[in-house]
Amino acid sequence: MKDSLLFRNDLFLVLFIVCYSSYAQIGSNVYHSEQEKDGNLIQHELKIDGDYMTHTLYQKKPAKFIKTVGGFFKVDDHTMEVQLEFNSNFEKDSITQLHYKYKMDDAVLTLYLVEKLKFNASDNLKQELDGHWLFGTRGPDEGQERRGDSKPRKTLKYLHNGRFQWIAYNIETMKFYGTGGGSFTSKDGVYQENIEFFSRDDSRVGAELKFNYELKGNDWHHQGKNSKGEPMYEIWMRRS
Repeated sequence: MKDSLLFRNDLFLVLFIVCYSSYAQIGSNVYHSEQEKDGNLIQHELKIDGDYMTHTLYQKKPAKFIKTVGGFFKVDDHTMEVQLEFNSNFEKDSITQLHYKYKMDDAVLTLYLVEKLKFNASDNLKQELDGHWLFGTRGPDEGQERRGDSKPRKTLKYLHNGRFQWIAYNIETMKFYGTGGGSFTSKDGVYQENIEFFSRDDSRVGAELKFNYELKGNDWHHQGKNSKGEPMYEIWMRRS
């Protein structure tokens, strides 16, 4: 029952972004809020860019991943409708679509939850790699077949305003394979991830990973060592 209540509560938080962007027209951003539950602080991170959103919940201390959802959305008559591409709790709740009602007065959002939560917008930390990227293939590029957006099995990397998240999932079966995220920097050909949540292994939180990168057209060539210390060369494709 506790998990079910938390799931219902955190989903309504997405309304903040929609209301704010509908009335104040601030566009895309990343938003954070903290919610106390059973003596622990739960981090809510919302990323929205264009017509795509993700919402992730996790604890910092002790490090614990809780859940993530994401997909394409549209707004119509004070209602936000989200068609989920992924839902880490799908095996428990079978949810593939979300519908929210909201109310906003003078740019102030009221959420009818057990408690009210206020979200703070991130600073503008626009960087060269900002965007939505889909895993294409292992490098180097030798003309091999790519996975991209044509296959149901996807790995999305979502970079926005200094925050990153990767998500592996299947849009046909709603199978969820894993996610991780935190802060990132991309400068002078060096990309660094600072992990703040990792669904497969909470002990990986706090790790810093550095890679070399190069942009070639709509491709992101990504080289270095993965979280296991193994060499890797990946090619990511910008999602249109």
